[in-house]
Amino acid sequence: MRRLLREPLVHFLLLGILLFVAYGWLNSAGFAAKDEIVVSRSQVDGLVMQFEKVWQRAPTAEERQALVDSWVRDEIFYREALAMGLEQGDPVVRRRLSQKIQFIMDTGADAGPPTDAELQGWLDTHADRYAIPTGYSLRQHFFDPARHGQDLDAVVERARRALAAGRKAAGDPTMLPAALVGRAADVERAFGPEFEQALQTLPVGGWQGPVRSAYGVHLVELESRTDGRPATLSDVRPEVARDYLQSASEAAQEAYYRDLRAKYAVRVEDDAQVAAPAG
Repeated sequence: MRRLLREPLVHFLLLGILLFVAYGWLNSAGFAAKDEIVVSRSQVDGLVMQFEKVWQRAPTAEERQALVDSWVRDEIFYREALAMGLEQGDPVVRRRLSQKIQFIMDTGADAGPPTDAELQGWLDTHADRYAIPTGYSLRQHFFDPARHGQDLDAVVERARRALAAGRKAAGDPTMLPAALVGRAADVERAFGPEFEQALQTLPVGGWQGPVRSAYGVHLVELESRTDGRPATLSDVRPEVARDYLQSASEAAQEAYYRDLRAKYAVRVEDDAQVAAPAG
């Protein structure tokens, strides 16, 4: 025994054991019990912040303690539910956890603001999406064919002459707008595509007509027409930036999913012979 105690290796082992015990005693927090629940300062601050948002005041000491107690209660139930496997087979929990992963993916996909070159490249590729449509500013008088019958053309012509001479002329009652400033789509929505097509070649200035629509006949004074054109980046920068970032985020998510998907072999057991999702 004496000879054994004089061995250097024994001394080294004993010293190691003493150091391990001493470290454990001095750092007992590092050997937390398996079922220990630690409510961190940041968690308490978060609970207090939520309380203040709802009640517009700071919680009392009793309310603060109740917040912590409620959080601990939920944490215990949560851990016990996981231990019992209650999260398995629950579609709500499954969807929620999936959404959390996607949220992490969204956060991680933020690569900073795009450059002008990237935005211009996106605009060039999707030019039709951002094209500036034709715009109109017009006034109109409506005439109902059912009301005037065979006299319709004569009624419209008398009204046109009166308007051209600077006199007043009244059309028939209608819910259609007497004046409109908007895009070609706005005109189509109000009067129909036939009316908008006629405006494309109608002279600007002066009362013109008759112009037909889905509702009847009109006299139209086209005050201005702005022809459609491809958009420049300065015209649509916010829209292009929004769509570019959305597309980049979706591409990053898809790439991340493909990397994850490669880790799994999927087998679908189904009588209808449903194929497993492609990797």
